[in-house]
Amino acid sequence: MAIVRVSGPASLNLAKRLSGRETFTPRYASLTPIYNHDMSFIDEALVIYFKAPNSFTGEDVVEFQCHGGVMVASMIVDALLQYGARLAMPGEFSKRAFLNNKMDFSQAQAIASLIEAKSEDAARILARQMRGSLGQFVDEARESLLHILAHVEVSIDYAEEDLPTDLLNQIKKMLETFTQKMSQIVQTSQQRKGLIHGFRVAIVGKPNVGKSSLLNTLLQNERAIISDIAGTTRDTIEEELRIGTHLVKIIDTAGIRQSSEKIEQIGIARSRKAVDEADIILALFDGSLCADNQDKEILSLLKNAKKEIFYIINKSDLPQSFDASLLPNEPMRLSAKEDASSLINKLTNYLDSQESGAELLLTSAHQIHAVSQALEAINEASYLLEEGSLELFAFHLNEAINALGLITRPYGVDEMLDKMFGTFCLGK
Repeated sequence: MAIVRVSGPASLNLAKRLSGRETFTPRYASLTPIYNHDMSFIDEALVIYFKAPNSFTGEDVVEFQCHGGVMVASMIVDALLQYGARLAMPGEFSKRAFLNNKMDFSQAQAIASLIEAKSEDAARILARQMRGSLGQFVDEARESLLHILAHVEVSIDYAEEDLPTDLLNQIKKMLETFTQKMSQIVQTSQQRKGLIHGFRVAIVGKPNVGKSSLLNTLLQNERAIISDIAGTTRDTIEEELRIGTHLVKIIDTAGIRQSSEKIEQIGIARSRKAVDEADIILALFDGSLCADNQDKEILSLLKNAKKEIFYIINKSDLPQSFDASLLPNEPMRLSAKEDASSLINKLTNYLDSQESGAELLLTSAHQIHAVSQALEAINEASYLLEEGSLELFAFHLNEAINALGLITRPYGVDEMLDKMFGTFCLGK
């Protein structure tokens, strides 16, 4: 089946002209012949009329559910164009839904991202956002800030009224609670962004420890060139694969060591950058050799890395000489050329533990930036509150509310006025 959807005030009239019917019952599927503008028969299709405002866009919408393939749907589109319809611009249906208050900006973003989702994690989280979970969170956050702002505006403009004596302490406590909650959400969202965009897993180690062999085994494909010559991998190699239900981007890095060779130096610099950007690090060591200064340099590099690190002793099929006590925790042992199933199982268990359940996550850099802006404004406002500068405090609190509005929809001054006069008995 194919679906041709029309939105706008003329939608019902277009359905009547293409079908020759005089009436359509809203939200009922009607099996009806469809005709071209010259009354030549096109197809027999299901036609469903969604009367405004009970539709996706909030306007009158008609769906023509016709037989699949390119030609039938194209002929229906051509007939609609002949009768005065026009082709929708990219994203226009979602835009109209936003303008008609059928969804907020976070839901529109979730729809666009859900279409491109490559993992079950992303699909589950984005589906919750599409149902309005993020919008509800923003509404509640704005409600809290509006409540605080209402208290402050009253304190500024109606100082002669009877206001709570501990008003400033109440505001301070509300801001502290709000800031703590928002900071936690930002931190969690940054830590678990791999659930949406895929986890970045970097394989690091000195040259010739088997990093490329491990990559090839994980991919079950000879993606990287393997050689006994140190420095064979000159640049980072990135490949995507699925581990359990999770999307993972595996990054094979150049061996990290001191080198005077210019091209290899560039590759090593990129390896260090990959370590900084990775969510998970697979630190590989050659079990058949004693630890040397290059191994110690790797351990020093990873010492302060605030991310999950799997320490792996490779080449377990050879006589072992590497001192595992040098590693900060118990390592895995495997032969990367032969089998990496134990590593895959361990990665799967770790990635499963990162699933968010019902927890709220910000799913884009735009959303994280908006909340971060709000937090900056609130921190500035809190400082001014201590100084007693209520007018400037109110200004920065408005900045925070406007920043949150970037996630869903713009904030209106009327909301604050409603809060202000609804919370206090003013103008009596």
